[in-house]
Amino acid sequence: MARDKNISPVGWYVGAYLLRFIEVNDPSNEDGEERFLSWENTVIVKAENMDEAYDKIEKIAKESTAPYLGGADAIPVQWVFEGITDILPIYEELEDGSEIMWSEHKPTKLKNLRKMVRRRGEFVQ
Repeated sequence: MARDKNISPVGWYVGAYLLRFIEVNDPSNEDGEERFLSWENTVIVKAENMDEAYDKIEKIAKESTAPYLGGADAIPVQWVFEGITDILPIYEELEDGSEIMWSEHKPTKLKNLRKMVRRRGEFVQ
């Protein structure tokens, strides 16, 4: 029997969502040409299918969007939920070394492939 590639056999999904930072009273918040600080966060959720995973990821994302007073000037600011950017089923039980995501890259020169790699200590922010 063929397995549906969109269904996780272990019940876990990895998903990413996009949040945009705004000053609540800024009139340019909906200007398509304006630049905004954004975060793309990646989470895992336990779900029966992609739709349930979507709903759970959306709920998690929206929990981070309450307005608050930011900075020394207490300016009203907010993270705005823009949407979900990706959802993928996890195909293996979660443990050290489990593959949860992969991405394919177009053919790239070796020198450029090597520029993509970071070494120990380069991941510290």
